[in-house]
Amino acid sequence: CKMSNLCHVLQESLLSSASGYSNYRGILNWCVVMLVLSNARLFLENIIKYGILVDPIQVVSLFLKDPYSWPSACLIIASNVFILAALYTERRLAVGTISKMTGLILHIFNLTSLLIFPSATVLTLTSMTPVGGVLSLGVYTVLFLKLYSYQDTNRWCREIRQAKAKKLTRSYSCPSVAQSNGSAVHTYVSYPGNLTHRDMYYFVFAPTLCYQLNFPRSPRIRKRFLIRRLFEMVRGNWMVPTIQNSMKPFQVPNHLIWLIFFYWFFHSSMNFVAELLQFGDREFYKDWWNSETVTYFWANWNIPVHKWCLRHFYKPMLKKGINKFLAQTAVFLMSAFFHEYLVSVPLKMFRLWAFMGMMAQVPLAWFVGRFLNGNYGNAAVWISLIIGQPVAVLMYVHDYYVIHYGGTT
Repeated sequence: CKMSNLCHVLQESLLSSASGYSNYRGILNWCVVMLVLSNARLFLENIIKYGILVDPIQVVSLFLKDPYSWPSACLIIASNVFILAALYTERRLAVGTISKMTGLILHIFNLTSLLIFPSATVLTLTSMTPVGGVLSLGVYTVLFLKLYSYQDTNRWCREIRQAKAKKLTRSYSCPSVAQSNGSAVHTYVSYPGNLTHRDMYYFVFAPTLCYQLNFPRSPRIRKRFLIRRLFEMVRGNWMVPTIQNSMKPFQVPNHLIWLIFFYWFFHSSMNFVAELLQFGDREFYKDWWNSETVTYFWANWNIPVHKWCLRHFYKPMLKKGINKFLAQTAVFLMSAFFHEYLVSVPLKMFRLWAFMGMMAQVPLAWFVGRFLNGNYGNAAVWISLIIGQPVAVLMYVHDYYVIHYGGTT
């Protein structure tokens, strides 16, 4: 037989890793189609059960016991006091009307108050619902991280200015010359020209926790992109009646809710805000779903927090001579504190499960990194997502409903 008549050659199946095949666009499209169809089904079910319009009071009642009282909104509005305090402190430091030590004390007091004031308010007000409490404390936690970065970065700028440095040594936060990112509409500033209300509030609303004087900016707002992200955000409201009907412990797969929240927040919402503000850096997450180690997951599922920890917490500890393991443990310890803070205070229940669930990631990270790799490591990460931290949070929800609704369910 001639070689041209042969119908078989040495080759691997496409789905085998040895084949080197990587084009799975059709499967991705299938996932998108299934997502659209499942949401359409949910939408139709809600129309049949609840009508075309969702009662706005029904939605608001998740945040407020009395929909016409606004404790969480008032608490969030009050956060402007701390924002302006940070700005005015930096202005005084820039012109030298207060000493470095006085500025440090004022910043410490301001940042400490950012955590104590909202938590005391949430614990004191009986009209504050758990959802409203989580929302309020979430906003204040984000502000805490932002304002810490704000004072840290401006301090670096003062040190550079005082040392008359010719080159930027710590970060790209204090450019001494104008730069260009392809758009002529954005003016670049240098320290202390950044200490304005406009600059401060742009940073407050920008989808980042790390401050710098000149953020990368996109040349224009893409209207179609903005509408798509808005549609994805609003689509979440269709799930409100279904969630309310499932408000019994362990009825909803919590890791599925976590995945939906991840897409809604880190992709849809943050991209919407970034597009609206023409914020150019859209790396809000990386391929955490391919994580083969626990450390890789925590470094890539929430890039804004990871960048903040790396820039303002982890690297400064390394520069002080602390070894990497202790520095990593300290990062997990801080993260565990904020996880507990955001769960226990709004529910007014202190169980330390969220804290212990987060700290358990330290030995888990060591075990997975030491004994598992490849697909086994990835499977271990997914198992930790399914039965790890989400379950610790769900234990709080379970106890909350047992305490408040145990006699009626």
